Parts: sequence; structure tokens; C-alpha cells
Amino acid sequence: MRSIALICRRFLALAALFSANAIAWGDPSTSTFSRASTPAREVSGISIFVLTITGMIFVGVSGLLVYALVRYRGRQGDLSEPPQVFGSVQIELSWTIIPVLIIVVLFLTTARVLFSVQDALKPATALDVIVVGHQFWWEFRYPQYNVVTANELHVPVSSDATDRPTFMKLTSADVIHSFWVPQLAGKTDLLPNRVNEMWIDPRAPGLYVGQCAQFCGAQHAKMLLRVYVDTPEQFKRWIANQQRVQTEIATPGASEDTTTRRGSSGNVVHAGTNMVAPTSPGAAGDAVSYEASQDISPQTGQFVFEHQACISCHTVAGTVATGRYGPDLTHMMSRATIAAGAAPNTKERLLAWVTDPSQIKPGSLMPAMHLTDRQNQQITAYLLTLK
Repeated sequence: MRSIALICRRFLALAALFSANAIAWGDPSTSTFSRASTPAREVSGISIFVLTITGMIFVGVSGLLVYALVRYRGRQGDLSEPPQVFGSVQIELSWTIIPVLIIVVLFLTTARVLFSVQDALKPATALDVIVVGHQFWWEFRYPQYNVVTANELHVPVSSDATDRPTFMKLTSADVIHSFWVPQLAGKTDLLPNRVNEMWIDPRAPGLYVGQCAQFCGAQHAKMLLRVYVDTPEQFKRWIANQQRVQTEIATPGASEDTTTRRGSSGNVVHAGTNMVAPTSPGAAGDAVSYEASQDISPQTGQFVFEHQACISCHTVAGTVATGRYGPDLTHMMSRATIAAGAAPNTKERLLAWVTDPSQIKPGSLMPAMHLTDRQNQQITAYLLTLK
């Protein structure tokens, strides 16, 4: 009994923790019965229809079973055998024809939903998005706008007056993942070397949450995703912001010209300074002294960021950071979360993530760089400017 009570207490504690997190994060419902898109409505409708049919079968069979148990139960002093029925054509026809009719009805209704969702016509106003699954984060590409972002998908709202569905091509960069936002559509797998397709047309602005629905490794449970459904004006502003590139931040003592240029050797030179990348002969001393600066500012942070392995994995459009292995950081601070939804995007959590990602996401493929506390703070100060 004590073990059962302990299990119950742990279950209640987990339920309370889940509820508290849901309230704190403000996450909307993830119920499959809360429909906000045409594919979700179609899938939910067929699910309720099938549930109704199977429920009627369950009630009918259970009712007959209860009737037989009560009607033909053994009574005291009654030793006679009830009448036996053999070879009833009516009964055999009923238990053959009725199941066949039920199966045909279920098949036809399911086929109708499959064709209506999978073979939907793509209007000229549709938004194209390429979704790439990574361990353990999402990459979203908007080829119509030359925009790349991560983990948080922005799409325009659809209405009867303005139909703006989002058609997505899904693939994987490593293992099998599965894209699932219950309120918008059923799950669709992302497979390496294969492109699957799905579409959504959310009818109400807001935030819709989901996650990877296929076990993909140690941090599968924290491979979350957020879909923001924007009004046309909000989506236009978001796209305009995402299309902006970041500029190299002028270092202390720089002239008014804060742009960057390249020297004759191709090395990046920060305008207004004589500091170049440490690979340039004669410049290593300046680079090292500046990297060792105690100043915590976006300027020093960008220098440290660009002289560590960060730029091998991450892109910051407009700078020398052009890595593609990790998420695009060009407008990282425009996202509400970091680590694929594992933590809120605050200064404190961002610093913890930069210092050691395993604090937030054990098993993350982003390694701890083992930098000094000062360098971690400097990089964080720079990342906070990427809005």
C-alpha cells in the first residue's frame, strides 16, 4: 500500500509541476480536439466519427453480453440446459454484413479525409516554408523572402476573405524526426534524404505549441517548437525585421564609420581600428590583447564570438559568422525561447546556455567552450544585441 501511495504522490507532483510550467509559460492547449486549422479539423472530425462508431459497437456488444449474463444466469434448482441454436442463417448474415458495412463506411470516410488533406490545391497566395529537423532543434527557411530562423515558426493567419495557407516541405539533417503541432495538423515525419509535405491554414492568431513526435536521441523530449500565427501586418513586420542583417559593431576608439572592410589579404578589418583577425601577420598581439579585455560590452563580445569556434556552427548575417551546423543567430533575441523551447530567452538563461549548454539541455550537441566567466559574459552581451 505504501508503494501505491508513493506512486500516486509522485504522479500528483508531476501533474502539478506540468500545470505550473504551463501556466508560467503561457502555453496554449495541446489537445488534439482543439482545432485551429483545416487539416486539424479534418483529422479531428474523422477521429470523432470513428470514436462514435466504435463506441456504438462497444455499447451494443456490452449490452448483449449483460443481457445474456442476466437472462441466462444459473438459478437455484434449475438444472435444465437452455435451448441451443445451431446454423442460424439470420445471425450469420447479421454478424457478416454489419461489420462489412461498418468497414466500408470507415474506409470511405478515411479516404475522403486523406485525399482532401494530402491533395489540397496550393493557391498562389500560399507561403512556402522548408523545415529541417536537427538534433535537437528546428530550422525554418522562407525561400520567398530569403529568411532563415530556428525553433519558432511564424506564419500568417488565414481567413475566408484572405486565404494564406502555409505549405511546408519537411526533411531531416540527421535522424528521423516528426513535426507535430496538435492544434494545427497531424504529425508528419522528417526523414533523411526524403522530402515530405504538409500544410496548415490557421484561422486564429496566437501561439500554438508542439514538439518532435519521433524519438530522435537523448534530448528528444526537449525538441520543442512554437508556431506564431500573425496577422498580415504582424507577419509583414516580422519578415522585414528578419531580412535585416547585423553589422560589425565598431570597437572602442573607432571612427564614425562603423562598417567593416577587408584588407588586401582578405582578413576582416574593423573600421576605425588597426585590429584584424589574429591570422594576419603582425596583428596577433592586438587581437590577443583585445580578446583579453575586461570590458563587458557588445563590441568585445562580438570580437570574442568571432574568434572562437562559434562562427563555425552559427550564422549572423552581415558578419563573418557563416556556420550552418547550428541555429541561425541573426535575430536570436526576437525569439521567446532558447534551446528549442527548453528555456525562456532571458539574459540569465542565455548566459547559462553559453557557459554550459548541459545545464539546460543535457545531451545537447552544442559543446561547452570552457571559456572564462568574463568571456561568457562578453559573448552574452553581444548576443543580446541580435534583435
